[in-house]
Amino acid sequence: MNEHILVVDYGSQVTQLIARRIREIGVYTEVESNDISEKTLQEHINKGLKGIILSGSFASAHEEDLKLKLPPSIFQLGIPILGICYGMQAMAMELGGMVNSLENREFGYTEVINCGNSQLLGDLSDFTEDNQRILKVWMSHADTVTILPKGFDKISYSKTTSSIAGMENTDRKLYALQFHPEVTHTAKGSEILKRFVINICGCNLKWNMPDYVDKSIEEIKSLVGKDKVILGLSGGVDSSVAAILIHKAIKDQLTCIFVDNGLMRLEELNQVKKMFSNNMKMNIIYVDSSKTFIDKLAGITDPEAKRKIIGNEFIDIFQKEANKIKDVRWLAQGTIYPDIIESSHGKKVIKSHHNVGGLPEKMSLKLLEPLKHLFKDEVRRLGKELGLDDEMLFRHPFPGPGLGVRIIGEVKSEFLKLLKKADNIFIEELKNNINKETNKCWYDSISQAFAVFLPIKSVGVMGDNRTYEYVIALRAIKTNDFMTADWFHLPFDLLSKISSRIINEVHGINRVVYDISNKPPATVEWE
Repeated sequence: MNEHILVVDYGSQVTQLIARRIREIGVYTEVESNDISEKTLQEHINKGLKGIILSGSFASAHEEDLKLKLPPSIFQLGIPILGICYGMQAMAMELGGMVNSLENREFGYTEVINCGNSQLLGDLSDFTEDNQRILKVWMSHADTVTILPKGFDKISYSKTTSSIAGMENTDRKLYALQFHPEVTHTAKGSEILKRFVINICGCNLKWNMPDYVDKSIEEIKSLVGKDKVILGLSGGVDSSVAAILIHKAIKDQLTCIFVDNGLMRLEELNQVKKMFSNNMKMNIIYVDSSKTFIDKLAGITDPEAKRKIIGNEFIDIFQKEANKIKDVRWLAQGTIYPDIIESSHGKKVIKSHHNVGGLPEKMSLKLLEPLKHLFKDEVRRLGKELGLDDEMLFRHPFPGPGLGVRIIGEVKSEFLKLLKKADNIFIEELKNNINKETNKCWYDSISQAFAVFLPIKSVGVMGDNRTYEYVIALRAIKTNDFMTADWFHLPFDLLSKISSRIINEVHGINRVVYDISNKPPATVEWE
């Protein structure tokens, strides 16, 4: 019996944040799609289901093809349910309330009034005004509940539209919020979720990484048996942690394959060899396919096409290598939650990932993804528990398609050489300079930093000569979850130093720009 909270996903791009916030509290969560069957629901109940959360959605509650697709019994279980945004609207409509479109939609920061009569909200407030408890929240909706279902009380309302921003029926243990407590922009969001999972659902704080390690190792052993496994090792955090975890479970049954696709960072191959072959004594095959990848990408400019080409070639190479190793049955990947979120079927796809979205169907291997329910920070905690050093664990994320999606447009060998050098200078300076406020290097203060090659030329002057050369864009962001992110405010003198080094040392670059876009509306990567 493993008590847990079930998150039902209706396609919101921030659904997984709900799971992440609750895990931070210390309660385990699992995510299921909105077409969950009676059988699967019963399995969750048998395992120790303590509460259910209905997520937001990109769709309207009035859309026929996305109306509440839950087993009819779900509201009769007596298990606490919390609806968020679309989840609130769908709950209201299902139980006899009314939902209408707003004349003025609410997107972004909003202030709501806590009515003070709620189990869910209690007396929470960020400040008081005219003796009213005000909560600073984040909204994202065009529909709103206008008539409450029978037996429900209004627990909060929007200052902007006067629409119902929260409701509950304590007798039936049903609760709902129009705003999103899972995002960091809702100031008391974590406290609201904590009240739900602890005070209302009665969960104990038992979710921890050491237990997850032991459970994962046993699951891998049981799943794989005596079969052999291959894993694509890139040297990034995700694939490295996956490799160590699987190696702990099945030892030499695992063979790692490092594919040099020519799209890796400067000196990537040597770093991987030093860490894994020399220090950890793991079975690793090194495959030089750099020319193949570059040839396949010739003339391709669409980012989705590039990702698919890189992913397909990656799988083809694995297939060939798998055929050389007797009794291989499994392909292991370092897929994590954000990969799945942005590539999920049934959602508005932001971008596909090379290790997500049906690619294994091309192969004669089964898929092993031991990290697919973890967020990046949880992967790092897992790696720490497995004994990996901080230099590797806190290395910034690197996209599966590599520098292929950090070169805008067509990928050429010339562009790759320029980008690798520029990116290396950027990272080198971030590591060599100290943030005086934290007494850490700037690299450790930033969630992700990288350079992007822009295939446009601009006029410059070097000495007495006119130049007509390419542009490098620098990107640095700060985030807790990689679902939302703010651009990082690096000091101007450091940016000036980095720009000067790139322009002087990378022949072919005469202009450097800095990306000051947040996510959303931008994504972290440019492609």
